[in-house]
Amino acid sequence: MPAERAASLISDISETVTRAVEETPVTDVHTHLYPPGFGSLLLRGVDELLTYHYLVAEVMRVVDLSYDRFWALSKREQANLIWQALFLERSPVSEACRGVVTTLARLVRSDHRQAAGDPVRTGPVSRDLDYYRAALAGLSAQEHVDRVFALANVRRVVMTNDPFDPVEREFWLAGTDRDPRFLAALRLDPLLVAWPAAASQLLAWGYKVETSLGGRTVSEVRRFLEEWIARLDPVYLAVSLGPDFVYPGASTAEPAEEAVIRARLIDEVVLPVAREHGLPFALMIGVKRQVNPALRLAGDGVGRACVEAVEHLCKAHPENKFMVTMLSRENQHELTVAARKFRNLMPFGCWWFLNNPSLITEITRFRLELLGTSFIPQHSDARVLDQLIYKWAHSRSLIAQALTRQYELLVESGWVPTREEIERDVKALMGGNFWTFLGRGEP
Repeated sequence: MPAERAASLISDISETVTRAVEETPVTDVHTHLYPPGFGSLLLRGVDELLTYHYLVAEVMRVVDLSYDRFWALSKREQANLIWQALFLERSPVSEACRGVVTTLARLVRSDHRQAAGDPVRTGPVSRDLDYYRAALAGLSAQEHVDRVFALANVRRVVMTNDPFDPVEREFWLAGTDRDPRFLAALRLDPLLVAWPAAASQLLAWGYKVETSLGGRTVSEVRRFLEEWIARLDPVYLAVSLGPDFVYPGASTAEPAEEAVIRARLIDEVVLPVAREHGLPFALMIGVKRQVNPALRLAGDGVGRACVEAVEHLCKAHPENKFMVTMLSRENQHELTVAARKFRNLMPFGCWWFLNNPSLITEITRFRLELLGTSFIPQHSDARVLDQLIYKWAHSRSLIAQALTRQYELLVESGWVPTREEIERDVKALMGGNFWTFLGRGEP
């Protein structure tokens, strides 16, 4: 192909990819958000944005303040401190800080009638924090959700729903109205990470369980899951695990009894129930809990995990589907190779400490090189509603760049993708692969 013709095609492809990625609504497959009907569980607004644990960890590196004194401050005072220290006294160049800038520029300076896919109007960000507080003060929870979803071009989000959480549990038991844009995911951490405490709670609720898994324990825990699946209608079951997780359950990094019990719960409870209901089991692996407890939610760290555990799960249970994201950069290539070997394995997102431009670019590119378009490139992991704006603005740009590069190489090899083919691929990456993996059409 003549060089001039190739250059023209590549320019057209870049524009087509960028437009398709920007305009295609996304299904965000993992968040910690809640619908407006769940009251204070839906975190939103500038003070929540600034006091998110990413920024708490960052600010404690630069302020001369004890942890106890920081936590004694009101949320507004914490936000003021973070704004002063991270945005005014130094440039907000970290990804967490830049995310706040992107969010405020789009959320406050955009037309509230913004439609999905329309160009976003932004302007220079003010240094006056109270300006943003005032601008957002009049928004109801429903208005705020509608505005953020439009600006982020998000069609649906998947929540993280823990039936052991006493506050959240009451909303579900009360039959609180649900916004159909918020899909449930049934979180199993108490069962699989803290079984003795979970068993005590199940006993208190009337389930006949034993910490040894004896007697009717397996059938009773299955009954518990069945009841909550009926109540939540989740799109998958999920758990967050440490880097010491192995399967089957022998490990020098954790007590043998704990590992064996977890493996039995997975084999005899979680996977049979998931299989019966056609639900994937999502594993988020690699978080080291409370490396620094004084930081509270900001105190978790990261550790390299064992990808063989994932391979063993996929091999032992070919009729189950597994969605997996891992926290350590060092695990990413091995996990992607594992996905080439097991079609019941879906890698998803660039989680937590990986949600930075340099790593998103690296991971997305080698996933495309190894898996084609058969993966889920990103999820937001948002805990604050407003974060959807920056998480998807930043990720869309990086996904478009990575995808454009692969098409450029394809053109150089002699294959020219059409606009329809590009749009098809983008739709798959932005949510279609998720719904296909679930074995259901997008609602």
